[in-house]
Amino acid sequence: MISSRPDLAAVVAFVLAALLTALIVPVVRRAGLRWGLIDPPDPRKQHTTPMVRLGGIGIVAGFVLALLIIWALGGFVQLPQPDNPIWTTLAGCLCFFIIGLADDLFALPPLPRLVLQLAVATVVWSQGVRIGAIELPFGLLGHDPGVIQLSGGFSLLATVLWLVGITNAINWLDGLDGLAAGVSGIAAVGLLSVSYSLNQPAPGLLAAALAGSCLGFLRHNFNPARIFMGDGGSYFLGFALAAISIVGPAKGLTSVSLLLPLLILSLPVADMSAVIMGRLRQGRSPFYPDRRHLHHRLLRIGFSHRRTVVLIYAFTQWLVALALVLANAELRFLWLALATAILVAVIVIARRQIENEHRRS
Repeated sequence: MISSRPDLAAVVAFVLAALLTALIVPVVRRAGLRWGLIDPPDPRKQHTTPMVRLGGIGIVAGFVLALLIIWALGGFVQLPQPDNPIWTTLAGCLCFFIIGLADDLFALPPLPRLVLQLAVATVVWSQGVRIGAIELPFGLLGHDPGVIQLSGGFSLLATVLWLVGITNAINWLDGLDGLAAGVSGIAAVGLLSVSYSLNQPAPGLLAAALAGSCLGFLRHNFNPARIFMGDGGSYFLGFALAAISIVGPAKGLTSVSLLLPLLILSLPVADMSAVIMGRLRQGRSPFYPDRRHLHHRLLRIGFSHRRTVVLIYAFTQWLVALALVLANAELRFLWLALATAILVAVIVIARRQIENEHRRS
């Protein structure tokens, strides 16, 4: 029985989600072209031809169908109890997807989008998906065993900032073909590994399905992309990653260490923070569109589209490997060594290619 093998259930969820998403996305693309739901070229964007930006529908459909198939098989994997925060997580994911999809279809202004995100995150917090404590690494600040308890407004503030912040960090990262989907997939695999290392199979199952959906979507989104995920897709991925990182398999959440998920997601978080600070220094709105993101900077110094994406993939994988070391996962140092070797190799190869192109020019 696979119900006694949560690791095998995660593999099945990953494969199902990948296959279903890969099959559904072309259907969504054809429908988008037929109905004229496309994203026109823009000087701030990388694409030069109109693109369907409803790929998030395929991601969500593959993710949900994979979980439904697994749970429908009865003894395959036990269905979560009605009061389990897993259900709240899934409901929040769908709500954020709807917000993003509405923006894709009707071009919502930034402020109403943010208000809706904050409202959904608040409801999610009220239903038990919350940061109840922050575990300090190595017993910092003299606390033993290194835990700061959060209650009431502090828990609400931390949870809402985390959920909304990670969601928008992934959304802002979605600037190159395959970038947001690849980084989200790698981060989901990291959360999957950490969840099982900490004996949390329920969020691990969601992370596996999420990673599979990202892989299935990359089949159609890696450069040169044939479809974009849109805000619906990036909001769904961002919220899912943020929520999965804090939910537990029991009724509610009393304590969570943000160090591991923060490390896994530190690249999009750092990118978003740097962009916001740069805009504020120039007296502009944090929502002002520009080309300050990390991928834009890498393109300007000579990296090609694909090299930029692969380099960011490699660095994200290195951060995931580092998180596995801190979580005491099996073969953690092997994963860290492999990730370091891949990162170094990608940097060296990309640098040599840039130098050769400069010599030829």
